[in-house]
Amino acid sequence: MRAALEQARAAQIAGEVPVGALVVKDGAIIGTGFNAPISRHDPAAHAEILALREAANRLGNYRLPGCVLYVTLEPCAMCVGAMLHARIARLVYGAADAKTGACGSVVNLFAEPRLNHHTTVTAGVMGEECAALLRDFFAARRAKV
Repeated sequence: MRAALEQARAAQIAGEVPVGALVVKDGAIIGTGFNAPISRHDPAAHAEILALREAANRLGNYRLPGCVLYVTLEPCAMCVGAMLHARIARLVYGAADAKTGACGSVVNLFAEPRLNHHTTVTAGVMGEECAALLRDFFAARRAKV
């Protein structure tokens, strides 16, 4: 999660909401990403999507079985959908997202029994540090207004 936090800090430096993600397979980082929808003019340029794309390119396969995705913020429905399609084995996230979280905060797509793939979820890893980064980012933005 420390490496995901470094990605989140890179997003913050770029003026993006500080969310970072990485994909790990067999103990090695194979994909990284940080939020970039503003700079890329791309609503799908979430940290998780970018990390999944890099990992898929590195493995030469859109399926990522046996991989773990680490992300600093609870994923939204779009990102959960991408993880399900990629067959991510496990998700580890830091801070909960009470507004768009799709792993239990608003909805829990991973708990939907009708879906054909199920990902194991571990929540709250370094959660306070991840939440503090987001809180500080938004407090600073509000102070500028």
